[in-house]
Amino acid sequence: MPRSIWKGVVGFGMVAIPVRLYLATETQSKVSFNLLCPQHDSRIKNKRWCLEGDHEVAWNDTVRGYEYEKDTYVKLEDEDLDRLQLSSSRAIDIAGFIKDEELPGPLYYQTAYYLEPEKAAAKPYALLKKTLEKTGRIAIAKFALRERERLVSLRALDGALVLNTLHWPEEIRSAEELDLPEDVKVTAKEVAMAENVVEAMAMEFDPDEFKDEYKEALMKIVEAKVQGREDIVAPAEEPETTVVDLMAALKASVEKAKRGEKAGGRSARGSERETKRSASTSRTARRRAS
Repeated sequence: MPRSIWKGVVGFGMVAIPVRLYLATETQSKVSFNLLCPQHDSRIKNKRWCLEGDHEVAWNDTVRGYEYEKDTYVKLEDEDLDRLQLSSSRAIDIAGFIKDEELPGPLYYQTAYYLEPEKAAAKPYALLKKTLEKTGRIAIAKFALRERERLVSLRALDGALVLNTLHWPEEIRSAEELDLPEDVKVTAKEVAMAENVVEAMAMEFDPDEFKDEYKEALMKIVEAKVQGREDIVAPAEEPETTVVDLMAALKASVEKAKRGEKAGGRSARGSERETKRSASTSRTARRRAS
């Protein structure tokens, strides 16, 4: 486990739970590029440049500035930020508990973190986790991280407390800004056929079944160019964008899904999941035994 990025307490009523905060995710699929000079094929470096004095400024010499009028700034030092009287800078104070379905996750969720209890806080941590599991609720709180106060949620997941930073309500754009069609008539027969497509393609979500094909394809191109080869992977076919007969497309979708199932698609995925689940259980048992 990497180093924690924050230490503080979770305030659960009158109960204080000392915890450490860890990032729950890491980016592995991203392929990083460097910007190069087209003439020398050498890396380009970014410099912090003062436009007024026409000179470079070292990173350690920069100061924070807030523009309160056009081209007019007030400077803020570290000491100014330390004087912020926010309890959320040292504690995650739970404001209340809501039902999971009350939080529109697809719009609000940002980054996920794990909360780990300090050794002396094992019991109150377990109590909060078990209570959230039993009630089916999630906690809503505020806390300050990296010079920003954030709205967050806490839930029990896989034996741990997971904290998600959330967008503030004013950061959520309204769908009213979109040019959405109105009064579109969909027949009962079309809905029924679409439901057949959904049922034919129903599956249990197993993240291990998915992989980053873009990264793999990109690395093939990189390897080919490093080796001086020109037999680079052919471009993918353009997706069909023409609006076709809806019922015909739905029927074809059902048939395609059924053919995939007969070829062992769903059953094979199921048995593969069972194999992976058994292997995961065995690994967990070995770790606990050791």
